[in-house]
Amino acid sequence: MIIRFLHVPPIPQSSQNPTKIHHNTLKKTSVSPKNGVLTATAPPPLVTTDSGLRFREKILYLKSLKVNPAKALHRNPNFRSTSLQSLKSVEKCLSSMGIERSEFGRIFDMFPQLLTCDPDTDLYSVFGFLLDDVGLHFFDIRKSILRCPRLLICSVEDQLKPTLWFLRKLGFMGSSKITSQTTMLLVSSVKSTLMPKLDYLMGLGFEYEEVANMVLRSPGLLTFSIENNFKPKVEFFLNEMKGDLGDLKKFPQYFSYSLEGKIKRRHRLLVDQGVSVPLWEMLKVSDGEFTARLIEARLRLGDKR
Repeated sequence: MIIRFLHVPPIPQSSQNPTKIHHNTLKKTSVSPKNGVLTATAPPPLVTTDSGLRFREKILYLKSLKVNPAKALHRNPNFRSTSLQSLKSVEKCLSSMGIERSEFGRIFDMFPQLLTCDPDTDLYSVFGFLLDDVGLHFFDIRKSILRCPRLLICSVEDQLKPTLWFLRKLGFMGSSKITSQTTMLLVSSVKSTLMPKLDYLMGLGFEYEEVANMVLRSPGLLTFSIENNFKPKVEFFLNEMKGDLGDLKKFPQYFSYSLEGKIKRRHRLLVDQGVSVPLWEMLKVSDGEFTARLIEARLRLGDKR
């Protein structure tokens, strides 16, 4: 048998690094079984199996979502072993509920454990609860999640459903039902968070029904700290303002205003000018309107004198 050889050009050498050969210039030789011709064939494509490269891909993915990789790794070590495909399944799930990609960074930075969750068991169950049990419209899901991302890591059976039942018993039904603005209440513990606040307000002398009505008018009451909000504001209201608890019952929004930034400052201006106004009028109006009303009231007092 006669074997013919094809001419194979010499392998080019780099002038800067003579020992380095680019893989595209190196051909693999083989003998054709049909004609015995020795030919040059290209090597098979390189397959990336390097775990370090795959890990870098995941890091770049986090950065594209505006997520701090170091923080995510520290708080969720499982991220190191999860696949990029799994990470993208979480993104796909959130996107299907109207959450925009530009909003993922804040959510994942707050709760990196979401990066390695199972969308079917962990996320869609929460979305189903908000739609079916709470009764939110689809377009309100995004508002609820952005306002309180903690909803996504709460157990539906152990946390969300019992709290919803408690809030409905308190009166959050009908025109006062839970909305996208108040779903944040669902992440609170009934025993250690909600009940102590109700007990504190009843301890001031209010009846349960009165406290329930105050909370329905101002749901933020259930999110305020007893030590940092209720106590100092009640103390100032009773001791400095010489207020009547009946005014708090009529205007529970009092607790939502800054003690130092608004309550004390406006009360001091009223005292200095010798003017008295209802609690709601003192706080509810804008700074400009408050100043205008203060001047008007001062002029009326001057005319009477």
